[in-house]
Amino acid sequence: MWRFLSLACVMLVCSVDGHRDHEHGHDHGHDHHGHHGHVYGHGNGEVGGQPVVTSESGQFRGGYNVTRRGRRFESYRGIRYAEPPVGELRFQPPKLIVKYERPVDASEDGPACPLPAPPTYPVDEDCLTINVYTPLKRDRKKPLPVIFFIHPGGFYSMTGRSDLAGPHYLLDKDLVLVTINYRLGSLGFMSTGDALAPGNNGYKDQVAALRWVQRNIAAFGGDPGSVTVAGCSAGSISAMLHMISPMSKGLFHRAISMSGSPTEKAPNPPHQRHLAVRQAEILNCPTNSSKLIIDCLKTKTWREMGNSLYGFYEFGFDPVGIWTAVVEPDFGQERFLTMDPAQAIREGKMHAVPHIISQTQDEFFWMAYTILRNETLLRQMNEEWERVAPISFLLPRHNSETATRRLRAEYLHDQPLANNARSGHDLGRLYVDSVESFPVHRMAKLMSLHSPQPVWFYEWGYIGNHSHYEDPDTNKPTGAAHHDELIYLFTLSYRFPAIGTDSLDGSLVDRMTAIWYNFARFSDPNPRGDTPELEGLRWPTMTSQERTYLRIDDKFSLHKNLFDEKAKIWEELYPIQY
Repeated sequence: MWRFLSLACVMLVCSVDGHRDHEHGHDHGHDHHGHHGHVYGHGNGEVGGQPVVTSESGQFRGGYNVTRRGRRFESYRGIRYAEPPVGELRFQPPKLIVKYERPVDASEDGPACPLPAPPTYPVDEDCLTINVYTPLKRDRKKPLPVIFFIHPGGFYSMTGRSDLAGPHYLLDKDLVLVTINYRLGSLGFMSTGDALAPGNNGYKDQVAALRWVQRNIAAFGGDPGSVTVAGCSAGSISAMLHMISPMSKGLFHRAISMSGSPTEKAPNPPHQRHLAVRQAEILNCPTNSSKLIIDCLKTKTWREMGNSLYGFYEFGFDPVGIWTAVVEPDFGQERFLTMDPAQAIREGKMHAVPHIISQTQDEFFWMAYTILRNETLLRQMNEEWERVAPISFLLPRHNSETATRRLRAEYLHDQPLANNARSGHDLGRLYVDSVESFPVHRMAKLMSLHSPQPVWFYEWGYIGNHSHYEDPDTNKPTGAAHHDELIYLFTLSYRFPAIGTDSLDGSLVDRMTAIWYNFARFSDPNPRGDTPELEGLRWPTMTSQERTYLRIDDKFSLHKNLFDEKAKIWEELYPIQY
């Protein structure tokens, strides 16, 4: 869950290479460059130097790229998988595209979904696109495992574009990588508690993309019977929810959940009407009824909608989590979530698959510095703790006094905060544990108790040359921050340099991509003969009796019972039946 620390510090350095201009009208022919003269039926090959794939839905014309180790691969970007969610389709479930009437130009990234971004960055409401990266046809001896990556960003930021999820590391392996965009913020997650906006449309976008994969991926060399859903942060929450959603059953076969969990301190709500009202207030719309809210918001531009994110923060840039999945009431619609996730896991009402769960060692520790280095926020947190703590630490707002006092005593030792190392550590750990460690612990514990499929758990502790938090004075990492293992799985050209092959950072790329490759092939991340970079790894599953986890830093090591000691406090404050 990423809060663009004000988005500018990340997005202003975004690469804009290869974007297309989406400020024009929507043509629904899904071809921006007018290749009308060719017909289907020629199979996979080349047209005008572009690789071409023909599936039962249509023809796609991509491009070529080269991996970190010099392997050439095919790249198909910016393919619409659903009708543009604009006009009357705003706030509606996605409409999957099953047939493309003309060849699709898939040579460039599509735009980000609406979010705050510099004017030069490609953003558009017509953003429901999918990217497919696959080895050259001559290198594909059999159908390859598919990794379907769901991007992070708190359900209100980031994208699946190639500058935030580049394929140049994973495509050194024999696999097909799919990345997607899904609607963000109110455009993706508006839920008014009635039939006008039951909610979860961003998740339903993901389901539509998974259905697109089932229909089309074989033509790109992928095996539709071997799909791994992987996600970080918001994408991690999504991966777990797909195991619970009746809409997702049968669409994937493994899951990776990195630093994010839907099993929170309280059950998921049936709606988030207060956020719909807040969105209306920000854009000067009436709030008297759902119909008035939605009718008015449909008149607003996508840019107004995307740029309104900052209006949802309540204290500095907190809360880091705003929109969440809702347990949809039944209004006759196809429902993404029909019961609370923890209850579904406990009762075995899920389509469990082999599952890797993880968190980083330091997660959101740096959020403490945002408070401590701002005199106004520091004073407010000290003087108004019981008001601020539920906002900053994602605590249930109702009757929160006992929890806020207990956590202040446990983590801050009932001492006032100051801009010093002691407060930085203590407040940082509270952010880490409340936002990530406890929800992830709860998910791992529930899954190890109730899933009939194997569960592996790891903690990412490696601190390399770069991090999503780098000290502003030294420009060096000071912890293993939220999102950091993504640096070793994807090229993130919007912010970080590519990693070469001859360094410790490079060896972490080799190890992480090998773990994903093995898991995608065998439903087991442990080494086989063709992954020597994992030599010596013996990673057992986590069970209810043996809560063993792998720590990944500059080496592999096995440990037990991560977070158990601190979990006692959280379980007392927010008990559930396991």
